[in-house]
Amino acid sequence: MSKRVWAVVLMVAGCKPGAKGDQNKTASGGAPIKAATVRGFQTPESVKWDSTQDVYFVSNINGAPNAKDGNGYISRLGPAGMVTDSAFIKGLNAPKGMALVHDTLWVADVDQVRAFNAHTGAPVATVPIPGAIFLNDIAAAPDGSLYVTDTAIRFGANGAVAHPGTDQIFRIAPDRKVSVAIKSDSLGRPNGITWDAANQRFIVVPFGGKSLLAWKPGDTTVTSLGTGAGQFDGVEITRDGAIWVTSWADSSVYRYANGQDTNAIKGVPSPADIGYDARRNRLLIPIFTGNRVEIWQLE
Repeated sequence: MSKRVWAVVLMVAGCKPGAKGDQNKTASGGAPIKAATVRGFQTPESVKWDSTQDVYFVSNINGAPNAKDGNGYISRLGPAGMVTDSAFIKGLNAPKGMALVHDTLWVADVDQVRAFNAHTGAPVATVPIPGAIFLNDIAAAPDGSLYVTDTAIRFGANGAVAHPGTDQIFRIAPDRKVSVAIKSDSLGRPNGITWDAANQRFIVVPFGGKSLLAWKPGDTTVTSLGTGAGQFDGVEITRDGAIWVTSWADSSVYRYANGQDTNAIKGVPSPADIGYDARRNRLLIPIFTGNRVEIWQLE
């Protein structure tokens, strides 16, 4: 990536590399421990655990975050921390969030969503998203529908960042019909999204706001679940029901439970779209500007 693009990414993200130190204990009493660091990625943006194959997929932008350059790819990583296929899927543009529906891996890629066979990497479908500007994260609902956030930002040739559209979340139905699920500036430049099965809703975290948002399909408004440092990127719900959120504002990962937040993991500059390995109770943190993935063991 060029120096200009790196400058743009850092400016938008407000990245402040934090100093490493003792990790705060989680509300359940145990401190997360960094179990492994895996290097060699190229602008890793998202990590997704495939429970069936027991592998981690890593999306690599490998260029500008909104460039249609064909340089993006998906790596495959084993749970022991070994890269099993550095470029399992090639030919994407700027791949970001991912979702799995059965054996299909769906990937948000600028203004379209791509689908691949999770076992072979073979292409399955390309779904253009009319009106999309900057698709970011993607999550599946129980009925197989996909919900994709649009942060609605655009990078100019001179390094300027514009917000030319209204923030929105798109829905891709099982028959691949696309619609706008919600369109509102109250989304605060939505970034991460995950399904909250216990409450039958989505959790959405904004890069441009400081509130964790709850939203149910069909609703035209969102509800704040609490506030934090802001510049949020990834979000996951762990098996104990806690919500984990990454923040570029202070290079941290926060744990939200029972209305309280804990700065659980510090010193992770540019923490992007986290994954969660429910079998081993691990957080998988892509370090966007550091070209690495950190594996953190939770209690």
